[in-house]
Amino acid sequence: MRAEFLPGTARGQVSAPPSKSMAHRLLICAGLSGGPCVLEGVAYSQDILATLDCLSALGVRAEQENGRLNLSGGDPFFSPKELVCCRESGSTLRFFAPIFLLGKERVALTGKGRLMARPMEIYARICQERTLLFRQEEDCLYLRGPLSPGLFTLPGDVSSQFISGLLFALPLLEAGSVISLISPVSSRPYIEMTRQAQAQFGVESYWTDQNTLRIPGGQRYRPVNAQVEGDWSNAAFLEGFNLLGGQTFVTGLNPNSLQGDKIYQSYYEVLAQGCPALDIDQCPDLGPVLMALAAANHGAVLTGTARLRLKESDRGAAMAAELAKLGVQCSVEQEVIRVPGGCLHPPKEPLWGHNDHRVVMALSLLLSRTGGSLLGVEAADKSFPDFFEKLGQLGLEVVLYED
Repeated sequence: MRAEFLPGTARGQVSAPPSKSMAHRLLICAGLSGGPCVLEGVAYSQDILATLDCLSALGVRAEQENGRLNLSGGDPFFSPKELVCCRESGSTLRFFAPIFLLGKERVALTGKGRLMARPMEIYARICQERTLLFRQEEDCLYLRGPLSPGLFTLPGDVSSQFISGLLFALPLLEAGSVISLISPVSSRPYIEMTRQAQAQFGVESYWTDQNTLRIPGGQRYRPVNAQVEGDWSNAAFLEGFNLLGGQTFVTGLNPNSLQGDKIYQSYYEVLAQGCPALDIDQCPDLGPVLMALAAANHGAVLTGTARLRLKESDRGAAMAAELAKLGVQCSVEQEVIRVPGGCLHPPKEPLWGHNDHRVVMALSLLLSRTGGSLLGVEAADKSFPDFFEKLGQLGLEVVLYED
């Protein structure tokens, strides 16, 4: 799908989409509880549909009614015999791998796009140490439990999704476990979001020091009703127009949220003033939008960027390639990305979203200023299905075409 942008200025008030990160977590806790549970504020992006597919494979029934999602049934120790598709959701794959290891039978997981190429070595090592089946092929991942409690030692600088996946599964085992993280610990806010969601459903874990989590065994998720809070990660794109001369205000955000990406507000302040150095180790999903806004302002140096290579695309390289079409030449290294500020010019060829939702949305901000074409905009459906509708609400002229 292609989008054609006319230059314009975004103005107005829009509501934040529900948090995809928190929706994943609440859905999993509700599904593991057996229900009945009612969740409000769930947005049915492709990633959330992937999590619902995995819950369905565990026997969870999910029914939409009057804007609410009712969940009931299911067995966390069930081993589905059919192939389970995680679509393109890295979160879903990594959250559910330990859950499917609770059962005793072989489970086969698959996905789309680059999903099966996403790093899974952490789980591979855990399974090898416990003589469990873990076989990752080009288009399929095979697992077989049962997972046993104990000590789990992980590098702290890997994706927090591995830690969250273990946090979901370990409380259901008969005895307690410990997750020991080797410093430094990246993306700590996402770990805390998982623990917060679990606490709502009656499941607890405890930090015994900065790098050690104790998880009591024999716990059960308690059925409760919950509301998904607004998404700071995607609000960053909507409020990014304010650095392009726009006047936008996003409602429905919790100022006390644990979401790490709410740091974008302070990052935007310094981007508007000069060429700052911004550490994104704890908020890697902000990488594309920060690159875009740095290019449109005074530039920036992003550090802690290594994990950008391991997302739906190699985000640093993808953004650099598209920014070059707008006249901005970036330097992309392992842990540092340098973006010069400059005068953006309208692209002479279509930009491409690299099958990455956050790249699509970041480039959309810049095209609202320069005008131009963007290919592959359907990738935004992965996390923000009504993104282009929101742009229309802000007064921007964007026409979508089926290619």
